[in-house]
Amino acid sequence: MPVKIPQDVQQFMEGKVGWVATAAKDGTPNVSIKGSLRLIDDSHLVFADINSLKTRKNLQENPKVAIMVFDNESRKAYLFSGTAELFDKDPLYDRVAKGMKERMPNLPGPKYVVKVTVEAVDP
Repeated sequence: MPVKIPQDVQQFMEGKVGWVATAAKDGTPNVSIKGSLRLIDDSHLVFADINSLKTRKNLQENPKVAIMVFDNESRKAYLFSGTAELFDKDPLYDRVAKGMKERMPNLPGPKYVVKVTVEAVDP
């Protein structure tokens, strides 16, 4: 069940990258840094899958995900836990791909966009 991300945590996230942790069906872990991590509303995060084969495969097998966002200056961090959905043809995909193209025109477009329904937020 989705939870509302507190306003102070939403503000904290601005401009930060996230470390996305996934696990394969057999439990093999993977962590991948995501510079494209963004809030899309008060209960969902989104990031682009440009070439993250292990992350993609893991999420297809097991949609549970953990995302750590850390601020080096304040030494604060938040852990988001939730369930991911992958999109490759959708208005959300189009919006994220367009935003990435504007911010990072030299990167290839995403293969998928991953929407995470946040189920827990922990400091």
